[in-house]
Amino acid sequence: MASITLHAAQKSYGDAAPVIRDVDLAIGEHEFCVFLGPSGCGKSTLLRVIAGLEDLSSGELLIGDKRMNDVPSAQRSVAMVFQSYALFPHMTVYENMSFGLTLAKLPKAEIEQKVREAARVLQLEELLQRKPKELSGGQRQRVAIGRAIVRRPGVFLFDEPLSNLDATLRSQTRIEIARLHRQFEQASVVYVTHDQVEAMTLADRIVLLHAGADTARFGSIAQIGTPMELYQHPKNRFVAGFIGSPRMNFIPALVMHVDDGQVTVRLPDTNERIVVAASGANVQPGQTVTLGVRPEHMDIGDSNANGITREVVLVERLGEQTYVHLEQPGGQPLVAKAPGNAQINRGDLLRFGIAAGSAYLFDENGMALDRHHATAQLAAAA
Repeated sequence: MASITLHAAQKSYGDAAPVIRDVDLAIGEHEFCVFLGPSGCGKSTLLRVIAGLEDLSSGELLIGDKRMNDVPSAQRSVAMVFQSYALFPHMTVYENMSFGLTLAKLPKAEIEQKVREAARVLQLEELLQRKPKELSGGQRQRVAIGRAIVRRPGVFLFDEPLSNLDATLRSQTRIEIARLHRQFEQASVVYVTHDQVEAMTLADRIVLLHAGADTARFGSIAQIGTPMELYQHPKNRFVAGFIGSPRMNFIPALVMHVDDGQVTVRLPDTNERIVVAASGANVQPGQTVTLGVRPEHMDIGDSNANGITREVVLVERLGEQTYVHLEQPGGQPLVAKAPGNAQINRGDLLRFGIAAGSAYLFDENGMALDRHHATAQLAAAA
């Protein structure tokens, strides 16, 4: 069993700007932690630092209570599953899975027992004598996972392990990884992905990383929390726009009134007024803000005075649900989510209600204005 702790971790290459900046992070025993973020945010680099494949430029890494900065990768009790399967093509499944144990000179009987047990868990028992070229992509990935399992490490590291699989195999293998985590005894799991669906469905906690200029301004970590914490309570506009599919709608707005637990804003392009549940502690009338509304929180046909009216410019029918793209003066079309059988056509003029407790406000710096207290007040009043 092993926890992972990073203190003021930073990684840079030469004189270039740091790839990883000011990372303070604690991952508990048996926790499934997902590093999520756009390309170039440093999530794989951070994983490689934990694995010992990259050295920290500054800061400290502990696995358990032991400082690991100068400990070689082979002595860290970690096992890594790469994006590419990295299987030996001339070896059978059994030989690939047992290779590390053979190098460690374990007794043959112990190697046999560990490989057979991992094969049973991964449903590979019938494939042990096959070679990688005879396996599907999902089977090869399971072999790569099995090679890690047999070592029984304290930490499992996954570097975008599903990115080479098709959509069906990704879904199946994601379920298998979640099931395996429950059987890893006390091992911790750190999983890197750019796919928020993987992050939301697998993680106990998500570490969402910034990229580009935001890293220099705020550090590498945008927000840490459970999937629903990031979805319901994003700290800033970046988090709000990254978590959720389709992404949150953002509309320029101007603050008109600030009351106890409520802020009324006006949309300058249409002159519509929206009430938002927000404390208003850091906002003043006349201030420019951004209104955020998720597509699933725009209620079609709702006659509620708190809402917007827009023309439909595109309809995407996906069977179970329909995405409705709406005209937005001076900006990208808004997106609303409707039932799959909704009778909506291009050119329709529709009303969409917006509940005060479902809307968000962001200040000029993209930071979220507090909703927690205000939303609780509205719920109590209801």
